[in-house]
Amino acid sequence: MSAKPTSNRDAIQVVARNRKALHDYEVLQRLEAGLALRGTEVKVVREGHAGLIGAYADVDKHTNEAWLHGVNIPPYGFGNIFNHDTHRSRKLLLHRREILKLREHVERKGNTLIPLALYLKKGRVKCELGVCRGKAEYDKRETLRRKESDRETRRAVMSAIKNR
Repeated sequence: MSAKPTSNRDAIQVVARNRKALHDYEVLQRLEAGLALRGTEVKVVREGHAGLIGAYADVDKHTNEAWLHGVNIPPYGFGNIFNHDTHRSRKLLLHRREILKLREHVERKGNTLIPLALYLKKGRVKCELGVCRGKAEYDKRETLRRKESDRETRRAVMSAIKNR
C-alpha cells in the first residue's frame, strides 16, 4: 500500500531548512513540534518567507514550556498595526512527556535543540527539532571528505553505466 496524500492539503510543503545546522551539528534525535503563531505569521510562512539561521530552542525549567528563539518571520506585507514582531520567541506545542524528555537531553553537557526545518503539514505549521551535539572542526572536514568520496563514486558508477 502506498502512502499517497489524498489531496494537496495532506502533502508536506517545506518552507525553510537549516542546512548550516546539519554542517555544524551532529543530529542525535529528531522530533516534530507545532508552533503557536499569530495570523499574520502563518500567512508569511505560507508564502515561504521564513529563516532559521541562528535559531535555537530551549525548555523553561520553571514552567516546563518549550520555546523557539531567533526564527526570522518578516512582517506581512498587507498587515496593519496588528502585524507581528519579526524575532519574537514562539511557543512550541509538544506533549508534557516530550518536553520533559527534551529537557533531559538538553541538560546533558554539549546538547542543544536546533530547528532543522519549518514545513506545512495538513495546513498547520510544524517545526522539525533536532537534539544536536556540536561538531569539532576535524569532524566537519571528515564529513566533507565522506560526501566528496560518495559523490565521486556515484559519478564513476553513472559513467560506467553510460559507457556500456
